Amino acid sequence: MQGTIWALVPSFFAIGLALLTKEAYSSLFLGIFLGALFVADFNVVNAISVVVVKGLSAAVSELSGIICFLVLLGILVGLVNKSGGSQAFGRWAQKRIKSRVGVQLATFVLGVLIFIDDYFNCLTVGSVMLPVTDRAKVSRAKLAYLIDATAAPVCMIAPISSWAAAVSGVASDLNTGITGIQLFIKAIPYNFYSLLTFVFIVSLIYMNFDYGSMKAAELKAQTEGDVGGLADSNQTNTDNSKGMIIDLVLPVLALIIVVFFAMLYAGGYYGKTDWIENDNVGNLIASFGDTNAMIALPWGGLIVLLGSFAYFMLRRSIKYKEMGNCIPQGFVAMVPSILILILATTLKTITANLGAAQFVHDLMVGASASLYSLLPAVIFAVAIVLAFATGTSWGTFGILIPIVTAIFPADSELLIIGISACLAGAVCGDHCSPISDTTIMASAGAQIEHVQHVSTQLPYALTVAGVSFLTYIVAGFVQNWIICLAVGAAMTVGTLIFIRKREQN
Repeated sequence: MQGTIWALVPSFFAIGLALLTKEAYSSLFLGIFLGALFVADFNVVNAISVVVVKGLSAAVSELSGIICFLVLLGILVGLVNKSGGSQAFGRWAQKRIKSRVGVQLATFVLGVLIFIDDYFNCLTVGSVMLPVTDRAKVSRAKLAYLIDATAAPVCMIAPISSWAAAVSGVASDLNTGITGIQLFIKAIPYNFYSLLTFVFIVSLIYMNFDYGSMKAAELKAQTEGDVGGLADSNQTNTDNSKGMIIDLVLPVLALIIVVFFAMLYAGGYYGKTDWIENDNVGNLIASFGDTNAMIALPWGGLIVLLGSFAYFMLRRSIKYKEMGNCIPQGFVAMVPSILILILATTLKTITANLGAAQFVHDLMVGASASLYSLLPAVIFAVAIVLAFATGTSWGTFGILIPIVTAIFPADSELLIIGISACLAGAVCGDHCSPISDTTIMASAGAQIEHVQHVSTQLPYALTVAGVSFLTYIVAGFVQNWIICLAVGAAMTVGTLIFIRKREQN
């Protein structure tokens, strides 16, 4: 089973079972155990050892930083809600943003503006916009989609982001004729999935309709006022007469600024640190390339949380005992997301141990001889499948970028298109996958059942994926990003018009 299609079976089994049963925890665990049986040649005792040692224990160790950040952010959100800041911002937004269209556009714009890191994007946008979308009767499913559809896509087309650094790092040692960051920037106009997702979102909002399972969620929110959040996520119902807009805006702005500088610090921008090897003093791009989000995020989150405690004590808007109560409440609020994150990471690790990377490498090399001009579309499709099955876009383009650079001539337009297709497919598969970190973070940010978020956003993501696939077929022959992007945008809008007419009949 090593290095064969069987390496992807545990992931597809877990994902299919989760979508079928609407229960994520047991589905992920069963997928993990099936993968462990494959690794251990069906020896049950050894399989249990694989689950515990190579799986769960390794996942907790790997995710320790993001787990800390999730808990810190949960506490911070609890403080802001307890202070009345979220409610004050919701009342302010309700007076100025009169329509559901405006609320959704504001969510989209905020998601685009926070392009430094996808985890940070998901949780920050969710914390800020959740009370606003609730008041406007926008379903939590729609909020989760808007968060998820901007988080990874915007990071993948932002030259200054943790994703740009990761891509440039993978491509830096390859014979492409240009540097890794130059390759990333040249690939941006051809990243059709990310760009067309933005066209799709804006068009869908202005056309003011929904389809698939999202339609039912939105209809329920508008007619019954049931936005569909988690049973224990109604923290926004608590009001505080002392609450002011600044009680929300100040902690969020502080978090954005401090995390930005924390990522630079962790990357060596201000001098050597204990956790990096290179000295990137004063080099912004190189610092992002060497940064460690697992260190920078909790580092920045702790500073802002301590500052927020001091701020609310000086404001006297929350009693000291109430602030203390926010600590366990914040932790409890993040437990479902932390548990899914650990299980999903365990499943990814076991999939990697089964040699999924080798299987995809052999598949791509075999296809390169006979499908040359169609290869961008093929690369896009393969990247989707791999990212969907493994739940990691970074792992996907880490596997595929060296293969793409070996297939196409150095510094050719097809190389740029192939790299873009790889990155776009990785983002798309990551966007769709129930075991993706970003998908899990979006569910946490919108405070919605994870399986509901996955099932409601899947038709939207697949629509853009289909249009992007056709656009990459055009790109393989035309090799002009302006023409291809115009064709893709026209197909996106045209597809939505067709779907709306079909829904109305």
